[in-house]
Amino acid sequence: MSREVDDRKKRKALRKLRKAAELAEAGLGPPLSDWEREFLEEVEQRIETYGSAFADPSKGALEEPLSTLQTQKLKEIDKKARGKGSGGFKPRKGLSSKKKPPYTPRGRDINEDVEAEIEDSADNAAPDAQSVPRSPRLVASGDAPEPAPRPNRPPKLRVIDGGGGEQSS
Repeated sequence: MSREVDDRKKRKALRKLRKAAELAEAGLGPPLSDWEREFLEEVEQRIETYGSAFADPSKGALEEPLSTLQTQKLKEIDKKARGKGSGGFKPRKGLSSKKKPPYTPRGRDINEDVEAEIEDSADNAAPDAQSVPRSPRLVASGDAPEPAPRPNRPPKLRVIDGGGGEQSS
């Protein structure tokens, strides 16, 4: 049972098959394996006989003479026959050779420099400590200043005239 495949597409597929076989015989690249030679012959024979080299519609488009995988394999054989390298999977050189160093945590001991800062703050107390802004630092619990008292009532809110919004005329 043959499908209706465009004659131009059949001729194009047959031309590619025959061209790959001719290039392989010319010896530009490595010789084709027995399987590859049989593949070219059988696919050519099926296209001439049935108009298509595959029957299962899930393998490729029904209006094409070759299935998707047959087209891909034909391209690989053509490259091999022309003497070009195969486009197969190749491992990356950089990925396999790198070895990661063992994990080392980047933490530090929090008690390491607390005592040194306490001693420095007692020795280097400036007479005008209020006027010079300082970055926060750790102090002993007895030396900490009392926080400013907060009022126990909620803040008073007031409406300011002329704020954003519609103005009444």
